[in-house]
Amino acid sequence: MSPPGPSTNRNRALWRVPVAASRYKKRREKGGQHDSADFKGGSCHVVMDANKGKGDQGIQSSEGQGPDSFHNMESLLPKAVKRRVHALKRLQVQCANIEAKFYEEVHELERKYAVLYQPLYDKRRDVITGTVEPTDEECEWQSDREEEDDLAEQLKKKAAVEDKKEDPTPEEDPKGIPEFWLTIFKGVDMLSDMLEEHDEPILKHLKDIQVKYSEPGQPMSFTLEFHFESNPFFNSTVLTKVYRMKSEPESSEPFSFEGPEIIDCEGCPIDWQKGKDVTVKTIKKKQKHKGRGTVRTVTKQVPNDSFFNFFNPIKVAPDGELDEDSELTLATDFEIGHFFRERIVPRAVLYFTGEGLEDDDSFDDEEEMEEGDEEEQDDEDDDEDEGEVDTKKAEAQPAECKQQ
Repeated sequence: MSPPGPSTNRNRALWRVPVAASRYKKRREKGGQHDSADFKGGSCHVVMDANKGKGDQGIQSSEGQGPDSFHNMESLLPKAVKRRVHALKRLQVQCANIEAKFYEEVHELERKYAVLYQPLYDKRRDVITGTVEPTDEECEWQSDREEEDDLAEQLKKKAAVEDKKEDPTPEEDPKGIPEFWLTIFKGVDMLSDMLEEHDEPILKHLKDIQVKYSEPGQPMSFTLEFHFESNPFFNSTVLTKVYRMKSEPESSEPFSFEGPEIIDCEGCPIDWQKGKDVTVKTIKKKQKHKGRGTVRTVTKQVPNDSFFNFFNPIKVAPDGELDEDSELTLATDFEIGHFFRERIVPRAVLYFTGEGLEDDDSFDDEEEMEEGDEEEQDDEDDDEDEGEVDTKKAEAQPAECKQQ
């Protein structure tokens, strides 16, 4: 199994770190049942038919069957065959352990290459913030829509000339790329769902997002760093979110291993300026005294929806037990962290221009198309069944006429 080349996009997120969110979602789909026995693979399995002689085999569909069906299926095997199946399972566990080591080395490669990417990301930050002005040579870019770009440039120049005639005040050249990260947040559905209007003025001060990988010998993890310029909202210049992972099969469920999982996350405190904390809001409530009947107004702070709640995630209890809503919230958090790491940070400019969104939409369209094909096939099967019924009715109709 080799890692995809740099030209791939969506696959980069698929072959690395299957997020733990998938487990939570599967559990919800199964009505809250534990998802440890997520048997993957084909929909048919070779089983021994009890009514046939030893050595005869039949193909039995396992679609829609639960874990008990698989245990029952194994119980039908002759003792000698079952013994060999157990040997294969032991080999499968060894394969899972090797795969875990593979992903550990992948993590080390990511850490190694992150050092090579960082100078480019630093220069990206400097261009965004206006610290550095790229040269003409660095700005050269062959556009697929060059003619459209030239036409648009001509229209801009014409509009600029007309504006100068109306307003003699020269237009200031904006510094860097204004609202770069805020534009990305507003354009990506997963992030815009977290965004509130009162978050936007703060995110205008976001100048960079970085990913840091755990050091060699340390437990597998990655940290998202949100770097802010000085602003009137909080004193913190860097906000962090750590995602801890594990890459080893569970002894009780070794066959459920699919690669590294995010298992926990930890945010950071935010040193808000007085009265600027957007994660809480102050409400006034009237209270009536039971005895005297007098009314007083009290103020209290209550939680408020905000992107910055991202830095105060749900804490997982030592026993790992969470209610359904907390599981979903945590699963979503894991997905967002993974999305920042795999998509937003490496491909920020493409999400700013919208091209990254087009790639994601294309992938979603392919998935929908596959689902649509399956539905069409089901419809065709239904039509065939209806056709058979109609044929029988048509055959029966003349007989009824004869009776009349």
